[in-house]
Amino acid sequence: MDADKRKKIYIFSGLGLLVAALVTLVVLLLTSKQENEELQQAKQKVEEEKALSEAELEKMFIDKEILEDEYSDLVAQFDGFQNIEIHNDSLISELARERQRVQDLLEELRITKATDSRRIEELRKELATLRTIMVSYVNQIDSLDRTNKLLQEENIQVKQQYEEKARQAEKLEQERAQLVEVVTRASMLELSDFEVVKLNHRDRKTTFFSQIQKLEFKFNIARNITTEPGTKTMYLRITSPNGEVMQKTEEDVFPFENQDIAYSVAKEFEYEGESVSIAMYWSVEEILEKGLYNADFFVDGQLIGSFPFTLK
Repeated sequence: MDADKRKKIYIFSGLGLLVAALVTLVVLLLTSKQENEELQQAKQKVEEEKALSEAELEKMFIDKEILEDEYSDLVAQFDGFQNIEIHNDSLISELARERQRVQDLLEELRITKATDSRRIEELRKELATLRTIMVSYVNQIDSLDRTNKLLQEENIQVKQQYEEKARQAEKLEQERAQLVEVVTRASMLELSDFEVVKLNHRDRKTTFFSQIQKLEFKFNIARNITTEPGTKTMYLRITSPNGEVMQKTEEDVFPFENQDIAYSVAKEFEYEGESVSIAMYWSVEEILEKGLYNADFFVDGQLIGSFPFTLK
């Protein structure tokens, strides 16, 4: 083989090696780029998974806090029942028991890890059940409240009816008392033409104070056909200027307004409904005082006349 031929062979061989090297280099460059891209993709995926894990963890903590708040609100709602007047011992016991149950679950939730998703979910479902129970208690209390209000309204109506009947009875009693008073007044004897006559020891009229031995009380009883006829007793009560009742003995008393009071002179007389004149006498056995006296007249337990008179 001549030199030119060998030279061409070497040149072609070198070119072949060069092409092979270039191909190999291109292949290596492409492979490296692909591996780099795969590496970047894998790194990005890890970072995304890490970011996702942190977000989920943060969400778990937030969800747990929200659940704790909801349990706390439910406890507060049960506490609110204590301010309501409930007249049902069984319901009060149930409310206390359920309130303690909610409180216990809240305490358990507070010590449960946020990552314990299974227990957190169980407590969330338990909360839903408790809320349903709460609604049933609210309905019961509302029903009791409506019943109590209805009973209160009925009690008010009964009380008002009772008060109305009491007012009517009181009114009737007042009318009856007024009627009795009218009848009593109508049947009362009326005393008129009152006169005091000063008599001496000869039962003659005198104008001298020193000669007075007897006092004559003269008056008329008017006609009254409504008064029950029969024998009646007239009581005369003489009061001296010093305010003392003039009596002959301490036994001279008669009943008046649920007590025994003193009288000076008593006299029986017949009354048939027609006018009658009466005279009553007081014998002077004491030293008389000059001044203003008073004469009160009583019949049938009633004061029918009161007259002042002066001795001087």
